Amino acid sequence: MSEPFDLNTVESLLTLMRDKGAVELELEQGGARLRLRLAEGRPVAAAPVYAEAAPAVSAAPAARPATALAPGHVISSPMVGTFYRAPRPDAPPFVEVGDRVRKGQPVCIIEAMKLFNEIECDVEGVIAEVFAEAAQPVQFGQPLFRVVPA
Repeated sequence: MSEPFDLNTVESLLTLMRDKGAVELELEQGGARLRLRLAEGRPVAAAPVYAEAAPAVSAAPAARPATALAPGHVISSPMVGTFYRAPRPDAPPFVEVGDRVRKGQPVCIIEAMKLFNEIECDVEGVIAEVFAEAAQPVQFGQPLFRVVPA
């Protein structure tokens, strides 16, 4: 399947958004959707989302489902991409269960279209659960962490 939104198109759209002061843009073309969102003048999401369902990969371990009734705040993925718990393969994870976190502290990285996006905690508290598996794909809105506010 050819990519309807190539890197040059995405870069041009991001430049246009910055020039015009747009914060968010969503396009649909040929059955594919592209959603771009800027935060503090830098791209935080630039991943195509295809309308047709992707085939399931049975060899990949299943991510833990978010506990619906568990107290706390859920940090969800702001984009489609690959989830990484550490900044490098040989580095320790950004956070572990039981770690205290502060607002704005990086908790993971999501790679989308060869861009590595640090995902920051949006509340202060303690990491109670990690739902996503390292180096596995995540979807927009997928729960990544549960934080019990402190």
